[in-house]
Amino acid sequence: MIDELLTQPFPETNFHDDTGCGGPRHHVRILRASQEFWDDDDGQVARDADADLRVYLNALIAALTARWGEPLVVDLWPYLRAGFEGKTVSEPINFLSQLAGSMQAWPHRDSGRWLGLTIGQEDKELPLELLAAVGQSLALDSTASC
Repeated sequence: MIDELLTQPFPETNFHDDTGCGGPRHHVRILRASQEFWDDDDGQVARDADADLRVYLNALIAALTARWGEPLVVDLWPYLRAGFEGKTVSEPINFLSQLAGSMQAWPHRDSGRWLGLTIGQEDKELPLELLAAVGQSLALDSTASC
């Protein structure tokens, strides 16, 4: 699926469905998702789900690091702040910054794209999601110093 995401054409218009979202210059796919946490009063179920997803995330990071080298660690908080301040933040960085605090990313200069992995959550009652994102390298490079 990772190779497919890197080579798949970007959609002409924005979309959001059960598999993820995308737009003219990005893709985001849900690789795995936990259950919802409506009845998780003490947060233990969410912590367990996070630990389970991190096993998959760490395995993917290890495999991709062996293949492409060490990833960039991208702090997403500055992008969230910038968006709240009315600044333009490119996709999928804008979307990811609303779900996660950081991501691991591998630039692919030859294709002009980058791949990022993170675990995100829209709200504490909603599922945790292991996400793979692909965007244009220029967008990642221009926001990496934000």
